[in-house]
Amino acid sequence: MNSPNSTLAPNATFVRPQFFYISGLSNLPNAKYYYVFLCFVYVVTILGNSFILFIIYMERSLHTPKYVAVCNLAIVDVCGSTAIIPKIIDTFLFDSQFIRYEACLANMCFVLFFASLQSLILVVLAYDRFVAICFPLRYHTIITNTSMVVILAVMWAIAALVAITGTLLFTRLSFCRSIVINSYFCDYGPAINLACNDNSPTFIVATFGTTIFFVAPVAVIVLSYVCIIFALLKIATQEGRLKAMQTCTSHLILVAIFYLPICATHIATLSSIIHPNARIINTSLACVIPPMLNPIIYSLKTEEIMSTIKKLYKTINNKLYNLNLATF
Repeated sequence: MNSPNSTLAPNATFVRPQFFYISGLSNLPNAKYYYVFLCFVYVVTILGNSFILFIIYMERSLHTPKYVAVCNLAIVDVCGSTAIIPKIIDTFLFDSQFIRYEACLANMCFVLFFASLQSLILVVLAYDRFVAICFPLRYHTIITNTSMVVILAVMWAIAALVAITGTLLFTRLSFCRSIVINSYFCDYGPAINLACNDNSPTFIVATFGTTIFFVAPVAVIVLSYVCIIFALLKIATQEGRLKAMQTCTSHLILVAIFYLPICATHIATLSSIIHPNARIINTSLACVIPPMLNPIIYSLKTEEIMSTIKKLYKTINNKLYNLNLATF
């Protein structure tokens, strides 16, 4: 599809389309079932993360640095899913694959921003576990609520800076050949490949973003767990080692469900020819499934949250029981 609706600069060399065409899921067989599934995922994501935020807010014992980071992850999960899924569902309901240029920029910026933050917050949680296990006596000195807020604020600033820089550089690209983005949203990579002028600055930003938001976090997390393993080996008892390792279980599962699908898709793309539909489904699932599973994992695998849920359940049951007695 060429670019018929365009704004030409006076020298007629710069073409800015009024719309982009998101081709992503249009050729997917039985796509309506996938749209229904995404709708279900979005509802569970909103409810699950809202529940985690409510539990942490209600329980004062959870007002700790670790759960400040968990709250940030829950907020980012909700915002990240909101940046992607409602637009996909809107495309299905109104049967329109077109998105205005300005809306595409906003969609691109927010998706980049929240996806980057998800990765960075997983690094922050790895740092929390590293200090807790490797320097247990100094944990409360090194990791405080204030220091955690500062670390998270820096992460938000870095993600925002890169996302905004990449989006601003995107506005300098000219699209004189095609406006079809082969993805399920205004995907930065496929979009910059459509440019017919020099896209090297945007490519550099994309490479830099991939490095600091994907490659570097994986390396830091792996390194932190290597240090944690060495620290665990120094613990005298088997029971002590297992107890310390159990505090990392939920984080390790989050890391696996976030990074492994992305790694698998990229490796498959580089090593062999992967069908475009398979690539799009894999990448979309890698974006929307982790935010849905994160609150479930933290509820089931974190002792403090499970204890709070049980205590809240007992409190509600007692109040309902007393209410029934008062009624009769």
